[in-house]
Amino acid sequence: MKISLVQTNPQTDRPENLRVAQALMEQAIRTDGPDLIVLPEYFEYFGGSMADKIAAAEPAPGGAAYAMAQSFAKANRVFVHAGSMMERIAGENRIYNTTVVFDREGREVARYRKIHMFDIVAPDGTAYKESASVKPGEDLATYEVGGLKVGCAICYDIRFAELFLALARDKVDVIVLPAAFTLQTGKDHWEVLARARAIETQTYFAACGQWGAHSANGERRHTYGHSLVCDPWGHVVARASDGVGFITARVDKQQIDRARSLIPMTDHRRLACG
Repeated sequence: MKISLVQTNPQTDRPENLRVAQALMEQAIRTDGPDLIVLPEYFEYFGGSMADKIAAAEPAPGGAAYAMAQSFAKANRVFVHAGSMMERIAGENRIYNTTVVFDREGREVARYRKIHMFDIVAPDGTAYKESASVKPGEDLATYEVGGLKVGCAICYDIRFAELFLALARDKVDVIVLPAAFTLQTGKDHWEVLARARAIETQTYFAACGQWGAHSANGERRHTYGHSLVCDPWGHVVARASDGVGFITARVDKQQIDRARSLIPMTDHRRLACG
């Protein structure tokens, strides 16, 4: 199986964000012929104020981002792991941060709502309070591509090993994590965490990040990018540099089987988690 990660720099112009994402997806199809294309967190819209985000949220299905990803999957006969979208919740003043996955027929085959909220104060004093505008999800989500089972997570989830051990117990082979990791935390933690999650779950770990500057709540902020794919031994087998673009990696079932046979962690695990 081949997987392509699309790295973009979305702003508050949804039509332009979708145009850029689709153009990169088309380029990935032409050059690499992936089975699965992954978009970053909030690929459709990012930045602005809390009120802007809530006002811009769309129903899923029913929104422009949902429709673009669905129609692309069907037209190109490819699985699309549509990063995350701002999913409107009827009767609520918060939204869901939602991944939707489409199969080659354009059918929705998985939906994951981000569980862990990014409520921190960064080293430079910048405060992030995701839970003020985003309602956390509760359920895990998986789907299958070409005989491989794929698990879903989003951004800040990467720090919570219990989520990934739960996915490992569900026998996933690949984990996909769209993200908008901050530059400050990303430069120190992004690769370390991705490799750790791959090693402890003995899966391919595909982390697809936003890159670049955006404006949020009147502040200039930066996301780290550096989208990457780790194999089950923890090696980085594909990595994006700075900038907008995409990378492609091959997922090899033999490498998954090899890692699990060399170190049979599933047989050795003694403590329940989660």
